[in-house]
Amino acid sequence: MTEEEVKQNLIDRYVMLLQIKAAETGTNKVLDIQLAVTKVKLSSYNIDIESIEKLILE
Repeated sequence: MTEEEVKQNLIDRYVMLLQIKAAETGTNKVLDIQLAVTKVKLSSYNIDIESIEKLILE
């Protein structure tokens, strides 16, 4: 898998997790941990996720 494919997979995963979070009505520690880990991985590739978060969470 190329680096670009890894980045795209991480973005896709983060979007999916954010969509689940937006639909969630209660607390979910596992989901929160997965979001945090994926966010750190995206940050390691210098991928700006603020615009993604705004689109999904607002």
